[in-house]
Amino acid sequence: MFSKRTNWKLTPNRFTEAERELRAAGREVLDLTLCNPTRAELHYDSDAILQALNNPKAMDYDPQPKGLLSAREAVANYYRKQHDDVDPESILLTTSTSEGYSYVFRLLCNPDDEILVLKPSYPLFDFLADLQDVKLVPYPLIYDHGWQIDFPSLSKAVSDRTRAVVAVHPNNPTGSFVSNAERQKLNQFCRQHNLSLIADEVFLDYAHDGAPRPSFAANQDVLTFTLSGLSKISGLPQMKVAWIVSSGPTDKVTAALGRLEIIADTYLSMNAPIQLATPVLLEQGKSIQPLLLDRLRTNLAELDRQLTLQKTCQRLQLEGGWYALLRVPVTQSDEDLAIELLREVSVLVHPGHFYDFPSDGYLITSLITPPKDFRAGVERVLGRLNP
Repeated sequence: MFSKRTNWKLTPNRFTEAERELRAAGREVLDLTLCNPTRAELHYDSDAILQALNNPKAMDYDPQPKGLLSAREAVANYYRKQHDDVDPESILLTTSTSEGYSYVFRLLCNPDDEILVLKPSYPLFDFLADLQDVKLVPYPLIYDHGWQIDFPSLSKAVSDRTRAVVAVHPNNPTGSFVSNAERQKLNQFCRQHNLSLIADEVFLDYAHDGAPRPSFAANQDVLTFTLSGLSKISGLPQMKVAWIVSSGPTDKVTAALGRLEIIADTYLSMNAPIQLATPVLLEQGKSIQPLLLDRLRTNLAELDRQLTLQKTCQRLQLEGGWYALLRVPVTQSDEDLAIELLREVSVLVHPGHFYDFPSDGYLITSLITPPKDFRAGVERVLGRLNP
């Protein structure tokens, strides 16, 4: 009755079952996996945000497949101020980066074509690939005094069915940016194999050292699709505004945009109120990003302070993003350890296998958790791991 592309295992995993059991029993759980900024006890300008949605122009239906020009100009202005010049005509609005990925996968791939995706990384691509009948082929990040792309493995992963390479800048959860040298090698690799580059930059503005990193949105060497949105830039995941920026050789960009516009026109998923509000919502990033960066640095300093008091665990280097990665002793699977921490000390952390780490010994914690909960949760976790 159902398509093979939706033949997923729908039963909850053991970790999720354990969490549900504790919450059903009324146990208080310290959540060190919090990724929803709207529940992180931050101050938003609610009046400005809500008033932006109350625009009389929303009563007029003006379907624009790429999105309203006013909204696309606001996105272009964001890049102009933060990163580089971007033509509003190269921008196509979507409701989410997930939808953006779906559009790009549809644009580039026939059934069973391949996309190269890095591991470890956020476990989103598998479902998107299934829905678009695309095959994912992993290439690794390796850790040696910081995370690096394993280019020899990337070269081995390419085939005649490969259509694109995904780069996440910075990656989630490793917090590693694509270096300038790696960017040049990626461009060279894509040119050599006639591939497109897909750059996910949702955490781009959250460099912990405060030094801006260059965006792929102005990458001209190869056909590039840069994805981002309000979810992280303005801490507004519920507002559902994201985009694709197409860049590269003019002939390829023109051809891509023409096809993307038809894909977008088929769905017309963006609604008028949210598009009209986009300029105001993007401006909210100016006030929410300093709060989030302060939270990230505060929690990271607290984590490092507590780690100096023990010798069992260590934090791996990170440059940006909202997460920290702990290397822990391998006495059991990461999932078993995370379940034990949940049941024994009532702390929720993610096991490394959720992000396709190649081996056990990794736990992932969010850095946007309210500091009081973060401090108490880390104390419990490290206390359990250092009896």
